[in-house]
Amino acid sequence: MDIISVILIVITVIAIFSVMIVLTEIYGLRTLAKMSSFDFVSTIAVGWILASIILNEDQSILKRGIILAAIIGFPVLISILIKKLNWLKKMSTNSPRLLIRNGEVFYDQLEKCNVDKNNLMAKLREANVLRLSAIQTVVFESTEDISVLESS
Repeated sequence: MDIISVILIVITVIAIFSVMIVLTEIYGLRTLAKMSSFDFVSTIAVGWILASIILNEDQSILKRGIILAAIIGFPVLISILIKKLNWLKKMSTNSPRLLIRNGEVFYDQLEKCNVDKNNLMAKLREANVLRLSAIQTVVFESTEDISVLESS
């Protein structure tokens, strides 16, 4: 690899990362916050495409930027459609699940959420819960967070 190729790769990286930063500001990507499985897959795809774009010297920087904008724009379009179309929202969004109520653990729900008892207990410790009887409810949220509400 000659010095010109190295300089072109560095310029491409700077240009494409600049485009990524601008697109992130424009689209307000959720990839910077809690990610759904769709967001996670989109982020992996963007990283893969980004690497491919940087290493492919056969395309102009403008064409690479357009490809990147399309790849990033697709998940944004899907998220807009999810907000507008109830059937798509139901299909793609997890609903919250009750894991514990009044100290009773619902093991079938733990299994459906792919949460084992050790992870649940760790979450309870994080919430400073010392006794199961002190718990009013524990909910597995659609964001895959676990919310703990203690009895007063």
